Amino acid sequence: MYFDYTYLIFVVPAMLLALWAQSRVNSTFNKYSKVMSARRMTGREAARRILDANGLHNVQINRIAGNLTDHFDPRTNTVNLSESVYDNASVAAIGVAAHESGHAVQHAVGYSPMKLRAAIIPFTNIGSKLAVPLVLIGILFSFYELAYIGCIFYASLALFQLVTLPVEFNASNRALEALENTGILGNEELKGSKKVLSAAALTYVAALATALAQLLRLIVIVNGRRDRR
Repeated sequence: MYFDYTYLIFVVPAMLLALWAQSRVNSTFNKYSKVMSARRMTGREAARRILDANGLHNVQINRIAGNLTDHFDPRTNTVNLSESVYDNASVAAIGVAAHESGHAVQHAVGYSPMKLRAAIIPFTNIGSKLAVPLVLIGILFSFYELAYIGCIFYASLALFQLVTLPVEFNASNRALEALENTGILGNEELKGSKKVLSAAALTYVAALATALAQLLRLIVIVNGRRDRR
């Protein structure tokens, strides 16, 4: 029986990190979703306040289904808040809403990492579909140049995750600064929102680690098969 040691070395640790990061997000959000803000401002109201303070009166705020499915859509220029955030007046919900508003501000000011991420999405989408098939076909037919092209395609996924980090960290920094400057949250409440956003940031670090682990695994496999020719 063939034992794939690369899976144990590269993939399993990354998967464990991702599971831990997601668990941390859920537990932190659940904890601070029980801490109501003194001003009883909802996530939607906080997002509106931040957007208006930045002159983004044209950005709409929508309610969407799901839990922590919040996101900013640059195509429609809308902030989309999940059911657990939209009408929630907790410091957790306000932090998440402010974070998505931070993305809207990034989009409005032309934040460079966000523009770069948007520019590489088409190549990343192609890479996500072709990377593994190219590697497998290259190995199967001993056409290792093709296998390495597949690795390059997969590297685009890691690049996307790498570029995502400054985008997400900056959005959180903008969110916390806006919450403080507008007086939406007090100092102690800000600490709760910061913990929620810090936990969420770990999921993006885990996503990068997973992409890099998979990329290294593919390279090791291709190199190993090539050397055994």
